[in-house]
Amino acid sequence: MNTLKGFKLVVVSMFIAAGLIGCKEPTPPETAGPAETAGQKIDQAAEKAGDKMEQVADDLSAQSEKAGKELDDATITAKVKAAILAEEGLKVLQISVDTMKGVVTLTGSVDSQQHSDRAKEIAGAVAGVKDVENKLVVKSAG
Repeated sequence: MNTLKGFKLVVVSMFIAAGLIGCKEPTPPETAGPAETAGQKIDQAAEKAGDKMEQVADDLSAQSEKAGKELDDATITAKVKAAILAEEGLKVLQISVDTMKGVVTLTGSVDSQQHSDRAKEIAGAVAGVKDVENKLVVKSAG
């Protein structure tokens, strides 16, 4: 009885081994059966999905970087506005601040060239500011 179980075990093992060996050899497309064709289509779909996921990840990374730069510009604008408001002589003046890629643009009107120069100086001292375009207009004392 043990011999019969041993023989069955050997035969089953041989079938499994033959099946595994057969799996290693790629089946030519012209002789592929429905299961192999379906498997190949699944593999192709998985590869396309993987490529698409990589593309989406790259797109998200680029968008995140752009959003980070915009956030940085907004942060710079807020810091420049706060610094100008903290300056005693400038806080009552009408100064607008805009930031694009680290370049701060000051617009509006001031009552003296000294205030214009001081506003530019303050803006230029804020971390992250690459340059300051001073478009402030000095109001004439009339």
